[in-house]
Amino acid sequence: MRSSGSLRELSEALSSGTVTPSAAVEQAWQRTHAAEPEIRAWVEIDAAGARTAARELERAAGTRGPLWGIPVGIKDLIDVQGLATRCGSVLRGGEPAVTDADCVKLLRQAGAVVMGKTVTTEFGYFAPGPTRNPANPAHTPGGSSSGSAAAVAAGMVPLAIGTQTAGSLTRPASFCGVAGFVAAKGQFSMSGVTGLSPSLDSLGFLARTVADLQLVWSALTRKAPPSTDSIDGDAPLLLQWNGSSLGEVSADMAAAVELAAVAMSREGARCRPWTDHDVVRQLAGDHATVMAFEAARERARELQQSDLLSVPLAELLSSGADTFEADYVAALFRIANARSSVESALEHFDAILGPAALGAAPVGIEATGTPVLSRPWQALGLPVITIPGLKDSAGMPLGIQLIGAPGREHRLFAIAERLEASLVHV
Repeated sequence: MRSSGSLRELSEALSSGTVTPSAAVEQAWQRTHAAEPEIRAWVEIDAAGARTAARELERAAGTRGPLWGIPVGIKDLIDVQGLATRCGSVLRGGEPAVTDADCVKLLRQAGAVVMGKTVTTEFGYFAPGPTRNPANPAHTPGGSSSGSAAAVAAGMVPLAIGTQTAGSLTRPASFCGVAGFVAAKGQFSMSGVTGLSPSLDSLGFLARTVADLQLVWSALTRKAPPSTDSIDGDAPLLLQWNGSSLGEVSADMAAAVELAAVAMSREGARCRPWTDHDVVRQLAGDHATVMAFEAARERARELQQSDLLSVPLAELLSSGADTFEADYVAALFRIANARSSVESALEHFDAILGPAALGAAPVGIEATGTPVLSRPWQALGLPVITIPGLKDSAGMPLGIQLIGAPGREHRLFAIAERLEASLVHV
C-alpha cells in the first residue's frame, strides 16, 4: 500500500528536474485513486486545483521554495480557499472558505501543492469518520487527524497537515505507522483552524520519516537545519517514561519502549527512568478539565443543536458547560506550575522517551482509541515527535514518542532521526 519514496527523496527529484510538480501531482492522484476506495482518507480531492497550482509553479520565475512541488493533504478543520471546511460534522455546510488558514499560506509560500482535504473526526473529537487504517483496514486509524495519517501511510501524499488538542496526531501516527510532529504551543498561528481548546490546540504534520518532518519544520519556520553531526559530540540524555500511570500499556508497546531505549543506549545515549508519575496523572486530569471548559465555549453554538452532535461530543460540551470557572482556573494554575517543573528537568535531559499510545490500533472503526498518553505533554504545550518502525506481534505499527523542550526542536529532531535509524536494526 505504501509508495517507495519519502518527501525528502521527492524534493531532491523535483530540485534536480527528474520530476516536475505536475508529474508529482499526477503520481499522487494515481496513488490516491487506487487506494482511496478502501482507505477513504479524503473528504475532497481538488485534482484540478492541484494541477493548476503545479503548472503555475513550473511557469514562475525566481527562487523556489523548500517544498516546491510537494503534494500535501490538509485536515478538514483547516481552511483552504475555495474548499469547504466541514469539520466532520453535519452542522457545517459546503460553503467554500474565502481565504487560506495561516498554515496553508505558509505551505504555499514554501511551494507545496494542496491536493485536497483529509478526513477528521467530528470537530476534532472522538466520533470517527470513514477512514480505514492502511496497515489493516479492520483497525482504527486513530483520530482526529485520521485522514492525514492514512493518506501518508497509504502513499497517497508524502505530507499531510493535522492538528492536536489531546492525542489527535500522535495517536494516528502511531496507529498507521508514520512519523508525526506536534509543534510547541504558539509555534504556528492557528488562524483559520477550527479548534476545540485555544489553550491546547497545536498544529502538526505527518510524513514517512523523521527527516521528512524536519524538512517541513525548517521550511515553515524558515530555520535552517543543523549540520548532520549536531549531536555526535554530545551523547543524548533521555528520560524513559513507561506510561503505566495513565493506563494499561500493552506488553508489546512496553517492549517497544524498552527496545527503543536499548537501541539508543547502543548509540551512546544515556537513559534514566521518569519517576514523577504524580505530576503526569495530575496533568492528564487538568488537560481534560481545560479541554472540556474551553470546548464548551468554542462550540457553544453547536451545543445548542446537541441533537445533531455525536453522543461523545455532546457529553464533552455539556460537561464543559457545567464546569466551574474556578476549577478551570485552578487547572491552568497547576499546569503552569508543572510546566516549570518539567521544563527544569528538560534543562538537564534532552527529551522524554515513551509510548505514543497504549498499544497498537484497536480492532474496529467505531472508536479511535484513547489519547491519554498525549494529554500531559499537550497540556504543557511541548513539541512531540512520533517515531515509526516497530510493530506488535500481529504486525501492527507501534509508535514511540519523543517529547522535548520548546526552542530546542533541532536537537529533538536529531535525536529522533538517530532513534528511527537505530530501530531498523532491532
